[in-house]
Amino acid sequence: MTFCIITHVAHGKQSGEYFAYSPYVREMNIWSKYADKIILVAPLHLSQKTAIEASYDHQDIDFRKVSSFHFLTLKSTFTTLLTLPKVVSQIYKAMQQADHIHLRCPGNMGLLGCIVQMLFPSKYKTAKYAGNWDLNAKQPLSYRLQKWILSNTLLTQNMQVLVYGEWERSTKNIKPFFTASYFEKDKVDSKPRTLNGKISFVFVGTLSSGKQPLYAIQLIEQLFKDGFEVQLTLYGEGLERKRLEEYIKNQHLESVIFLKGNQHQETIRKAFCESHFVVLPSVSEGWPKVIAEGMFWGCLPIASKVSCVPNMLDNGNRGLLLDLELQKDVAKIRSILADNSEYVLKAHQALEWSRQYTLDVFESEIKKLLQS
Repeated sequence: MTFCIITHVAHGKQSGEYFAYSPYVREMNIWSKYADKIILVAPLHLSQKTAIEASYDHQDIDFRKVSSFHFLTLKSTFTTLLTLPKVVSQIYKAMQQADHIHLRCPGNMGLLGCIVQMLFPSKYKTAKYAGNWDLNAKQPLSYRLQKWILSNTLLTQNMQVLVYGEWERSTKNIKPFFTASYFEKDKVDSKPRTLNGKISFVFVGTLSSGKQPLYAIQLIEQLFKDGFEVQLTLYGEGLERKRLEEYIKNQHLESVIFLKGNQHQETIRKAFCESHFVVLPSVSEGWPKVIAEGMFWGCLPIASKVSCVPNMLDNGNRGLLLDLELQKDVAKIRSILADNSEYVLKAHQALEWSRQYTLDVFESEIKKLLQS
């Protein structure tokens, strides 16, 4: 089978191997196990592999490099209009040569893929919509357009669309799905911590305004000012780093807040195993892996009410749901810090739920999709 992937994810090539963002590559390595050949249509501009990137395992990858494009400025819009015909042509040829077409959405490449796939109604297709599928969510026009095309069974034929969560008014080709980070063999004993001594919080993700790392810091800052012995460690890099550094310095939080940058998966796993809470006050998510990963190791999630997160946390029975109102959210955390038995119960329920979704189960479901 020739498996065609259309994605906006930035790639690089080093020592003869293609690499990209680790969570994405680890998933695609599972899909590609069942393909004889991969046609990969994506941007190729990463210069060097870093701690957060991984290489593809497949030995037969036909990489079709496309130019990155966007409509953020007048200049970029003009450049994009000149670039689009070639990109569309590359996508069309790749789909034409494929037995199975796989779209990674949402994103600019995903949007083009959604449009071009209409020309191949008889080919087997899947799409992974990794964002928030809530049809009522306020999102960019391109995201809403992708959701509309993918949901339209007249325009999008012979395709299964994988989305996070279960949503009303979904068409028959929409399939609730999940993602995973660990194998069945990784299920070593991991018990929830007890709330004795210093309480550790961890944030894992891009330091961007959308992930709201500053809000995570402000939550812990307030707890610290209230007399709690707490600390927050943030893993990740991004445009907000300098702003966070300045805030930590100005508020004299150097002994409470720690920025560790990008780290390997094993370092993140160790952080989850040693922390009491994982915090993600994000304004937009699909299925936040860091929440599921933290839960897997007995780390209680504190997360905003976006996408399928309320379902993941069972509406608060296995975590704390943020309202993104500082004093209100701090009060919720203070309440759980005062009740160790409640904390342990919720953390245990979080661990049990997350461990249902292993990579073994994930691969089994992928295999079914590719054989259907």
